[in-house]
Amino acid sequence: MQNQATDNKSRQIEVSSDDLPLHCPMPSMLLWNSHPKVYLPIENTGEAMCPYCGTRYILKGGAMVGHH
Repeated sequence: MQNQATDNKSRQIEVSSDDLPLHCPMPSMLLWNSHPKVYLPIENTGEAMCPYCGTRYILKGGAMVGHH
């Protein structure tokens, strides 16, 4: 994963298969600026948006072919 800013102000984050299962907030985000951890289904579409903070996640390489 790219080195992200340590707060949740970044509204779009690119993630890789190494970051799966994807959850928000990510470990690099500051706890005081967080919300409850929520797992985001990104494998089938290649994109996910956090319902709490609106951060958009994009999976490098897009959707995972054959993943259900």
